[in-house]
Amino acid sequence: MREALAWQGGEVHELFVTVTAAERNAELLQTADQAGIRISEVTDKAAASLSETVTPQGLIAVCDAVPQPLESALQGTPRLVAVLYGVSDPGNAGTVTRVADAAGADAVIFAGDTVDPHNGKCVRASTGSLFHVPIARSRDAAEVFAACRQAGLKLVAADGHAKDDLVEASAKGELTQPTAWVFGSEAHGLPDDVVAKLDTSLKVPMYGAAESLNLATAAAVCLYASVRDQRNLS
Repeated sequence: MREALAWQGGEVHELFVTVTAAERNAELLQTADQAGIRISEVTDKAAASLSETVTPQGLIAVCDAVPQPLESALQGTPRLVAVLYGVSDPGNAGTVTRVADAAGADAVIFAGDTVDPHNGKCVRASTGSLFHVPIARSRDAAEVFAACRQAGLKLVAADGHAKDDLVEASAKGELTQPTAWVFGSEAHGLPDDVVAKLDTSLKVPMYGAAESLNLATAAAVCLYASVRDQRNLS
């Protein structure tokens, strides 16, 4: 909630709050009141219905839509972007958004049939990061890839079946380039026809017996490998 109130990319129009939550968050509500945001008291049952969760915190904000146009999210000279393609699980999408925010990514793009960033579970899993990093969404994956290339980004598929791995790519200096990492669903990964449209594909090397990493962990490894090399270069 604090992140929503501090959000520079949009506005909070109304807050719904239970009596208990109001007592716990007096300072937060004072900030909202000073900002001219309407505050409405609701019952615990109403809060549970509005927040779509079993154990609501009792604070629900009505905000502007989060996604912005692709050209806006990719403005300037982005160096690191996370693209989610066909990710249907909202928890995964929200967690990758959080990881991208932590890594200092310039934007997160929801492409193709990826879950809506406004999904309640996605919002909660992002722990406020939806309000920190520019978010864009387009059902047209080709449009997303073209916009990334137009912004000077190399499109790299995170693909567990790739021939090359990111450790080798790092040793060759390839991760210093402005990069848009493209992540697929945890269950199915990226389709072959999508991988073929990207500039290259890399895998996270597996040194132990585990068959794979979950989506958020793989995204963290890939994004931090890029940002480490990019920062060392500068």
